[in-house]
Amino acid sequence: MNSLFFDLIDLRLFANIAEAKSLTGGAERSHMSLAAASLRIKNLETALATPLLYRDRTGVTLTPAGQAFLRHALLMLRQGERLHGDLQAFSKGLKGRIRLLANTTAITEFLPAVLGQFLADHPDVDVDLEERLSRDIVHAVAEDTADIGIIAGNVNAGDLTVIPYRSDRLVLAVPTAHPLAGVEQISFAECLEYEFVSLHAGSAIHSFINEVAQRQGTNLALRIKVSSFDALCRMVEARVGIGVLPQSAAQRQQQSTDIALVELTDAWARRDMKICVTSLEALPVFAQQLVHHLAGTDSAGGALS
Repeated sequence: MNSLFFDLIDLRLFANIAEAKSLTGGAERSHMSLAAASLRIKNLETALATPLLYRDRTGVTLTPAGQAFLRHALLMLRQGERLHGDLQAFSKGLKGRIRLLANTTAITEFLPAVLGQFLADHPDVDVDLEERLSRDIVHAVAEDTADIGIIAGNVNAGDLTVIPYRSDRLVLAVPTAHPLAGVEQISFAECLEYEFVSLHAGSAIHSFINEVAQRQGTNLALRIKVSSFDALCRMVEARVGIGVLPQSAAQRQQQSTDIALVELTDAWARRDMKICVTSLEALPVFAQQLVHHLAGTDSAGGALS
């Protein structure tokens, strides 16, 4: 153990296997053959004298030793990114990878244009963007498995550094011939007697609305789940059901679909989004630049025009 050497390729491979819950998936993400990946993991387990994975027909799960190894592997990989970023600050270009987690609204409404400009200005920086619930985003950033998170609502961010980002509201979309079409405001509890159209089960907004309904002591009466706000509004227009979506998306969709929008009076319907990081100084330089780009500030903290 004293002479044990951890190859960064092995660390990245193990992290990919843990995320994919599969040797095959981890090998594919690491761009290596299954045989090569299996051999590397076997050599790791031999060197550590303990199994890191439970293997069965459905995939792999981490042993307790594997969970400990993953935590340290992620920290070492993150530190490597920081080292790389700091050194790149002295060269002409910045190169690295940023893992960004965000909620549904941020991903669909605000991030495409912002990230498009950032990536155009930083051709050597890649971004892994993933949709998560806000509480899961906080946990991932705190555990250092994500660099930057964008959260919404009154989620406790703990000791994380939090920066204001955007504000939006969740509204109700209904067919123009629906009984609620002439209503200006309504509470979510009053909507639960109607059938709903929702985003797919893996979306953060679907999980959030389901949780709100369950807190009301019921489940949503879901007629259909779709993959986008555009599809949701078209299903609403076709009188399949009613749906909840961000006001920014709803107003854009209203220009091309025959739907009416009703304001939700619940306090949680206002969505104040925030950027969260462990600390700006701990991020690689290129990740710090993305935070400033998202927040509309320059690297010295001044507002961008």
